[in-house]
Amino acid sequence: MTVGNPFAAQGGAASNYCRFDGRRLVRVGSNSAPTPLTAFVHDNVLALATNRQFTCTGAKSVMRQRSYRFGLYSCLGDRVSAAALAHDLYLFVRELPRIEGDFATMIASFEAPSIGDEETFERLLWSTLQQLHEFDAQHHKWAAGVSPDPTATDFSFSFTGTPFFVIGLHAASSRVTRRLAWPTLVFNPHEQFDELKRRGSFERFRHVIREAERRLQGDINPMSSDFGESSEAAQYSGRHVDETWRCP
Repeated sequence: MTVGNPFAAQGGAASNYCRFDGRRLVRVGSNSAPTPLTAFVHDNVLALATNRQFTCTGAKSVMRQRSYRFGLYSCLGDRVSAAALAHDLYLFVRELPRIEGDFATMIASFEAPSIGDEETFERLLWSTLQQLHEFDAQHHKWAAGVSPDPTATDFSFSFTGTPFFVIGLHAASSRVTRRLAWPTLVFNPHEQFDELKRRGSFERFRHVIREAERRLQGDINPMSSDFGESSEAAQYSGRHVDETWRCP
């Protein structure tokens, strides 16, 4: 799977690109099984997203259809871990056209650090995205149709020319459905949200999620907004911020 991967030299040795076959987690393109810890963290992510009370119908669909890939890496904010993630995120983008399902996503969890507050997680999230961009900029341009400026209303994170909406989960999140013991980044290709809008299904999709959030937590995520209304960068970490917020 590393043949032709421009990130193989930097991150191939720590690659941990896995899929769930319905019974167990397996490493894609390798005869070796994932570590017990990788399987354990994956099973916790799966349990969270498939819980009856979990609010995101898109995530539930991804898990049910097994149209996601998963990797566990050493440390959020660490450049070696970011290199391994770059390698595996490239594999995901290459595999994306062949992944069946209404949605597809790449889930990256990290063994460390233990997150005690939202500001720390936000800083480490953006440090990792910056590292991914620095690796990627050596090989690819920013995705067409979206801005690289995190203050712009049409900003999206770009990797290998593909725009992504990133969702962060961690133990200290103020949003209960984003609480997970291991810091985690979820990379959702923007195209699937654009497809929902083309089908006229996006408003219903958003409404169902917001109503589920009200039932579970008493309110909707105050940071949720539509693409083009305000920069989506402020939404990635899940932390409630105001209009003075600037990307770390």
